[in-house]
Amino acid sequence: MTALAPEPDTDRQLRLTIVVNGRPAPQGSKAYKGHRTNAATGRRSAVLVEQSKRVKPWRALVTRAAMDSMLDTGRTEPLDGPLEADIVFTVLKPASAPKRRRTWPTTRHSGDVDKLIRSTFDGIADGQAVVDDSRIIAITARKTFPGEHPEALDQPGAIIRLYTLPGATR
Repeated sequence: MTALAPEPDTDRQLRLTIVVNGRPAPQGSKAYKGHRTNAATGRRSAVLVEQSKRVKPWRALVTRAAMDSMLDTGRTEPLDGPLEADIVFTVLKPASAPKRRRTWPTTRHSGDVDKLIRSTFDGIADGQAVVDDSRIIAITARKTFPGEHPEALDQPGAIIRLYTLPGATR
């Protein structure tokens, strides 16, 4: 077996920074609510509903922030080609957490980082910052509490940086 050399990230170029203020919400599991029949095709399909009530507002915040960032930078076309994303989620620190020492967001309360990514990527795509979230081929993500990481916001939210990689078309 041949070991692959690490890819240098010096060729990536920062194209868009999106700052979202609001409580990050994970794209959670779906609840089954029965079946419905499509009037046009007659096909039956399962009705699945998002269980978390916080996902829709979070995605709307990400969508709006993505659109605002596009306007602020004068971008008129969504990013396309191979992209890389760096995300720092600042999550709400529980009142019961120690105040005077560094703590880590490792509880269910803070959300799974992979599910936070899913809901955030959907919002980025909805805001037309990227052609499709499938274009993002590399991700670096972290969760932190306010003030406990150099890139943490002072309130819940996220900083999202999108980079184009060599071969990107836009």
